[in-house]
Amino acid sequence: MMSNLDDLRKQIDDIDAAIIELLAQRMEVCRDVAALKSQSNTAIIQPQRVREVLTTRRQWAINNDVDPDFAEQLFRILLSETHRIEVAHEKAFEKPTKVADVLASALDAVACRIDHVVVAVANLSAASTFLASIGFSTQPTDDAGIVVAEGGGVTVVLVGPGDKAVDAHLKEHGSGVQHIAIEVLNAGYVQELLKAASVPLLTDVVVDEHGHEQVFTVLDPSTGVQLGFISRTGNRVPMNGANVRALFRAIGNA
Repeated sequence: MMSNLDDLRKQIDDIDAAIIELLAQRMEVCRDVAALKSQSNTAIIQPQRVREVLTTRRQWAINNDVDPDFAEQLFRILLSETHRIEVAHEKAFEKPTKVADVLASALDAVACRIDHVVVAVANLSAASTFLASIGFSTQPTDDAGIVVAEGGGVTVVLVGPGDKAVDAHLKEHGSGVQHIAIEVLNAGYVQELLKAASVPLLTDVVVDEHGHEQVFTVLDPSTGVQLGFISRTGNRVPMNGANVRALFRAIGNA
């Protein structure tokens, strides 16, 4: 017999409650780790251990048919919090009071994180070299004029000159951030929120071949930044250069 929606949601609630309890247990162990490191003068940050954790958790995810990129995102957040706990272990900070309901707006309910940042650059080689020098892994895309740089869950997309629309953008604005892409639960929902707020839109929701849904605002003159909102409704795949080019052309036609 098929479960109804309430039954399934109850199962999810129970699983989430168990996850929180396990997180609390993990944090308590991390406090013990912090105390032991303090007693033995062991460095708090252990890059090799971080690498081992992320690699094994990615493999565990693969073994359980969970997207490993998604699992890595979760564990990077978890590692950040446990590192904070270890650093703060012996500091006399007053614990702030926090509440459960903190959602301030409709966007607050669906926005997840910064997915990537697109940067237009006059010198693609120099920009790639700079990011590589500080530890980003730079990878070419299907477009020779676009490079994706990734490091620690952060994605920066570099777009070089040579395309009419990009050249026009560089001439007007110079090198710098072209847009910030925010991952959301549903791009169509965000589009309606933006329309209701009378925010000028560059595009309607655009769906690419991989099922990524995106909607873009026009460049805001008060901040000099354009925003994109992306919901990943297909597989998690590398950045597509054609999509980035299409955005610049849409800007040129606006």
